[in-house]
Amino acid sequence: MLTKGKPLGKVVLGLVVSIIIRTLITYLIILLVFRFMGKREIGELSVMDLVVFIMLAEIAVFLIENPDEAIWKAIVPMAVLLAIQIGSAWISLKNQRFRNWFDGKPSIIIKHGKVDEKEMKRQRYNFNDLLLQLREHGIQQVGDVAYAILEPSGKLSVFEKKDDGSSDYAVVLIADGEVQYSGLQTIRKNKQWLVNEVRKQGFHSFKEISLCTINDQGEVQIDQNNEFQ
Repeated sequence: MLTKGKPLGKVVLGLVVSIIIRTLITYLIILLVFRFMGKREIGELSVMDLVVFIMLAEIAVFLIENPDEAIWKAIVPMAVLLAIQIGSAWISLKNQRFRNWFDGKPSIIIKHGKVDEKEMKRQRYNFNDLLLQLREHGIQQVGDVAYAILEPSGKLSVFEKKDDGSSDYAVVLIADGEVQYSGLQTIRKNKQWLVNEVRKQGFHSFKEISLCTINDQGEVQIDQNNEFQ
């Protein structure tokens, strides 16, 4: 819209400068959000990350395409989204239940060559998707798979059987000092068994452990919490 009494050239120049400034502000805020998300691939983004991105994109369009609107009308909601992203990332580092609720948990789709149809139905994951992703890993037969895990991002992680029937897949038993009961259920062990295994390696509390896994050979690997401090 032309302003009465102002030359056309100045109006156009002011409009161009306004769009440039708004674009730079939008770019910087979205860049900050990416930085606070950490180093993750696009395919590994959580549902919450995608929601933030979609909302940021809508706000960015509003900010750039409506130069007559006040900038703060877009900056405020973008700042709120940035705060949500930072807050949720911090809570996710501290609380695994929160992380599982927002990001989701991996699901075992194939175990020792057997497909878990109930888990597939629960995840609304069909056989066409399964076979497609197995072919992407160069696998034609389900029986050749020791474990196939559907990650929260939708990616299928596949571990092939070795000649002796084992695999490189490791079941997580402790993460961030908390017992992973789903992992214990997978290996058909209980918490007391885990307590004994932890004590064998000189630990007296689960809180001392950042990560504990067990492989197909029954080897328990433990990473001590804050061992580099």
